[in-house]
Amino acid sequence: MPDVTPQRSWVLSVLPYGVMAVVTVVDVTAGPSVGFLPLVSLGPAFAGLAGGWRRTALIGGLATLLCLGLGLYDGLFTGRRGWTALASVAGVTVAGLVAAVMRQRREAELASVRSIAEVAQRVLLRPVPRSAGHLRVAVSYTSAVAEARIGGDLYEVVASPAGVRVIVGDVQGKGLEAVETAALVLGAFREAAHDEADLAGVGARLERVADRELQGEKFVTAVLAEVGNDGTVTLLNYGHPAPMIVRPDGRVRFAEPPLPALPLGLGIHAGHRPESHSERFTPGDQMLLYTDGVSEARDGAGRFYPLEDRGGLLKDPDSESALQALRADLVLHAAGPLHDDAAMLLIRHHDADVSGRRPSITG
Repeated sequence: MPDVTPQRSWVLSVLPYGVMAVVTVVDVTAGPSVGFLPLVSLGPAFAGLAGGWRRTALIGGLATLLCLGLGLYDGLFTGRRGWTALASVAGVTVAGLVAAVMRQRREAELASVRSIAEVAQRVLLRPVPRSAGHLRVAVSYTSAVAEARIGGDLYEVVASPAGVRVIVGDVQGKGLEAVETAALVLGAFREAAHDEADLAGVGARLERVADRELQGEKFVTAVLAEVGNDGTVTLLNYGHPAPMIVRPDGRVRFAEPPLPALPLGLGIHAGHRPESHSERFTPGDQMLLYTDGVSEARDGAGRFYPLEDRGGLLKDPDSESALQALRADLVLHAAGPLHDDAAMLLIRHHDADVSGRRPSITG
């Protein structure tokens, strides 16, 4: 449920009083022949939209007193019109009380679910290091508007003897099942990234785990990257959007794989296994890994987000600020809440570490 903005909250808080005031003025000036008196019940009706049951009961009591006063002033209680209006106010007040109690109970349950989901997401997606050897890293995660605020996008950065190894992926589906799958893949990656001699070995380990553990039609798109000290980055793509590489002069290149490959978890089906490929990655270069919540975000006219035209937004010297500018532009393009989670991980190559030592990670 989206949060209520302060302006909307203020309007909802004064609306019941404003409606009852208008009905009172019209009834007094126009007389009982207009038949506006039953509309006093709009006060408690609108009160149930915001605030608690106590506020609804208070406005309902005020509407009842107002209905009694106006009915006596108009002389309507000598017939059925006055009693009908009073019954309308009482009935709407009771309905508003029931609605307010149910809404408050649901909001409490929703707050609990959100809290648990956000804790689970923080445990799953640990903060990435801001620097790893000669690299600078920044991450952005934007959840789609959903009650649990939890999805299946995943990312991790690990320093290994072979270089800095990275994964960005997207689990098919949402909710706790997606989180369970993401935890499975991340756990396998964190272990394999330290143990395997090359990136192909890391990918093979993930394939075995995914094929063994994922049931039915579950799958995970993912891209693995290994940034070495030799001025190259090695990539392994499992049906995931290709990383975007931005050169120091602003040129943009998408590191497309040689052949399309199936996502993790679909290895039992016929198809090409991913082939590792390398790209030049030297001081001044940037590489953006992202999920399809970024590349497939649409504007009001249904146009996809033109990521290839947004390389210039990453020019800020501070990695976090540069990625924040790209995120703000993405939300602006969507003109509202995103319909899918959007994860972005930016890697920048600064001064090269020519010592050949294992990269160190700092937070």
